[in-house]
Amino acid sequence: MALGAIHYPLKAGSAEHRRLARLLDDHGMTVREVEFIPILPEIVVPSYEAMFEAAAGLGAQSVTVSGDDGDFSRLVANFEALCDLAAGFGLRIDLEFMRWRHVGTLDDARRVLDAAARPNGSILIDALHLMRSGGSPADVSELPAAYLHAVQICDAPAVSPVGDDAIIREAREGRLPPGQGALPLAGLLRSLPSHTLISAEIPFATLEAPERLALAFKASKQVIGRSLLDEQRLA
Repeated sequence: MALGAIHYPLKAGSAEHRRLARLLDDHGMTVREVEFIPILPEIVVPSYEAMFEAAAGLGAQSVTVSGDDGDFSRLVANFEALCDLAAGFGLRIDLEFMRWRHVGTLDDARRVLDAAARPNGSILIDALHLMRSGGSPADVSELPAAYLHAVQICDAPAVSPVGDDAIIREAREGRLPPGQGALPLAGLLRSLPSHTLISAEIPFATLEAPERLALAFKASKQVIGRSLLDEQRLA
């Protein structure tokens, strides 16, 4: 995500990679998403081949990227190149929009996908980024179903922080568990195709991993359950 951030440079076929694959199998777990590639002006797309190989070796389905290039044509060309490289490993490229980046809105992300026209290109919907960039569940419902395969849920207060620095700080440190804020999560979930993968993004540095996992699971399950009930009532 950023210089100095935690990262796991696993190489396909290495002892560490094989050990992780065994652990996943032993615990009945499946890797769906792998992060994170910023599409910068100076990106060297072929350099990510090893990352894609390692991701595919763990059974991953997608790799998440951001759009960090103000030159639209170059951005699209690099997105296309990433999609083409990923296709050789059976991977999807999910473009995540964030208000402070060049691809900052749902409309920005759709423009890239429309221009790239790659069958393995998709948009990752993050509930917080959607609302903080002025989007809504209604906007999501207007996207082609083929553009949507994954959503990240969390919660937050209704009032947005002021300025990009505060927005970034909220996204990385200030998210709330699903159902404990004011984001329209039920409406967002109802706007998505049935095949959409739901994940929770709620970093809590003050909690140990087991507590974070338990909180993410319980809160997400409750929100998803309420969304399904609401959908049944509307039907």
